[in-house]
Amino acid sequence: MANVRYIAYKVLYRVLREDAYSAIALNTAVHEENLSGVDVSFLSALVYGVLERKLTLEYIIRQYSSVRIKKIEAKTLIVLYLGMYQLVWMDKVPDSAAVNESVKLCKQLRLYKSAGFVNAVLRNFIRADKQHQLPNQSDQLRYLSVVYSCPESITQELLDTYGDDLTEQILKGIIGRPPITVRVNTLKTDKEKLITALKEQGIKAESVPYLVNSLFLSSTGSLDKIPQFQQGHFFVEDAASQLCAEILDAQPGERVADVCAAPGGKSLYTAVKMENRGEVFSYDIHEHKIKLMEDNAKRLGVTIMHTAIRDAASSRELPECQRILCDVPCSGWGILRRKPEIRYKSDTNIDILPKLQYSILCMSAEQLPTDGVLVYSTCTLRKAENHDVIKRFLEEHPQFTGEALNLPDGIDRVIEEEPYCLTLLPGAYNTDGFFIAKLRRVRYD
Repeated sequence: MANVRYIAYKVLYRVLREDAYSAIALNTAVHEENLSGVDVSFLSALVYGVLERKLTLEYIIRQYSSVRIKKIEAKTLIVLYLGMYQLVWMDKVPDSAAVNESVKLCKQLRLYKSAGFVNAVLRNFIRADKQHQLPNQSDQLRYLSVVYSCPESITQELLDTYGDDLTEQILKGIIGRPPITVRVNTLKTDKEKLITALKEQGIKAESVPYLVNSLFLSSTGSLDKIPQFQQGHFFVEDAASQLCAEILDAQPGERVADVCAAPGGKSLYTAVKMENRGEVFSYDIHEHKIKLMEDNAKRLGVTIMHTAIRDAASSRELPECQRILCDVPCSGWGILRRKPEIRYKSDTNIDILPKLQYSILCMSAEQLPTDGVLVYSTCTLRKAENHDVIKRFLEEHPQFTGEALNLPDGIDRVIEEEPYCLTLLPGAYNTDGFFIAKLRRVRYD
């Protein structure tokens, strides 16, 4: 029987101490340990739960620990995170199991001196009937930061940009697991056939109300083991990313460039929407991601995607295309529920991102023909990376104009912004947080 708590510890150590990405580290562990079913669910709950609640957990631990958080040895602290998370948020785990397994984990890690300390902290918490204080709501910044486990620097910028109510809505939206959203590959099947086939396997499929050929899936188990996935009848892509590709609105027979394409979902969506007629040029700076995109295209039977390594920030060479998609590198604040570890990283180079994004936008737009369309997007909520980049571009490129978005039924703006921009808040429509802007070239100088 797998020791899931020990595996969770190893994944968390890799993420918190070695800067691994949670999804990759978790997926690697699942395959290396050959986990399935309940074990995978428990492991995911532990890993993502601790990452989502890390600051909250530290705030609670402080109230029952005689040792300051910064003085607790890193391995011991991760064990404490796991034990305390089970006590506070996992009702189905008996308190005794949460404590005893945490002590066993210390011994398994040869943290013999820490075993008694961990036992004392967790048992003191239980004896106090799990009572714990939260910051006073009069200190709004501190309160929101602790309750939603989001660093004060991020929380303050959100407050400055979105105000009190929307900020709390955003912070609520980054807690919990995102839905599994897929796009039907209409080159091989249709939505109703896919729903029926999935239902026969016990998989629930629900239509995404604002996207014609998209589904929310649940009770899936491991996706790569589903026959319809293996046969290329669908691919996974968040609804916000799908909406971005929908707004690009590529038509059969056109030529389209996706300049920061990996992992390739928007390129695939575009190729399928184009009925596999025309050309989609999909670029990325990383060679290993090119192989991933090619494999996905082959699985789906997409033959019009042309992949190549290209630096979107410095390369001027680009085929002449009617439409260009710039889904630029960003701070990722819109996908914190998908990658919760992002919020704790200090070496994000966040201040230089707008310069990089602007460079990619300018390089990409340079060869767009008159009447050509460019869609700029990010998975962040920072004004500096979104509206400010677009505003500067339009001010410095009078040959371009913003084109009003034709939003699908069921999608409304939640903030005041230009008609050619759309900000999606995380969770609001069962999507990631996202920003989309649509531009059109009106003349060629």
